[in-house]
Amino acid sequence: MSKLTKGDDGLMRCTWAAAAPEFPDYHDIEWGFPEGDEFRLFEKICLEGFQSGLSWRTILVKRENFREAFHHFDFNEIAKFGEADVERLLQNAGIVRHRGKIEAVINNARRARELLADEGSLAKYVWQYEPGSADAEPQSQSTSPESIALSKDLKKRGWKFVGPTTAYAFMQAMGLVNDHAEGCIIRDRVAQARANFSL
Repeated sequence: MSKLTKGDDGLMRCTWAAAAPEFPDYHDIEWGFPEGDEFRLFEKICLEGFQSGLSWRTILVKRENFREAFHHFDFNEIAKFGEADVERLLQNAGIVRHRGKIEAVINNARRARELLADEGSLAKYVWQYEPGSADAEPQSQSTSPESIALSKDLKKRGWKFVGPTTAYAFMQAMGLVNDHAEGCIIRDRVAQARANFSL
């Protein structure tokens, strides 16, 4: 199956970008561009956890609802949530109402605060798992040695819903790897952004 498709503008993009109306902008503007904002990184790892067993489109169309429900993924605020907040969120039809995943976000917010105390920065912690080189063909794997290592360390720190596949999807989206297909118009833009990126 081809990893490229021609868009309405005549430019070649990753095939998945044409799979849903919400995907083109996400593909062109966000996916794969390097991110260093602590709350955006936390948001993404939480949303990847919510995606487990679901499609990314399901999560993307609800993303603004998730942001509203979870204080724009400010882990300092989420860490204060208690059982009443869990029950409130379970009544929120705008998000994925899964107790385990909701409780995981609250747990992970508390673990994020601990990680900051230990490491000084969530972004610097995450980016230490950036692969040294891109040996694999783009979009040819669902895990990597780095995503396995990140997952293992997060789990050791008490994080939940952060398996190796979730960790790799997070790394793809946040720019730790450039997984845009060869020939995709965005691949070079992401490569340039990664070259200019610093924390």
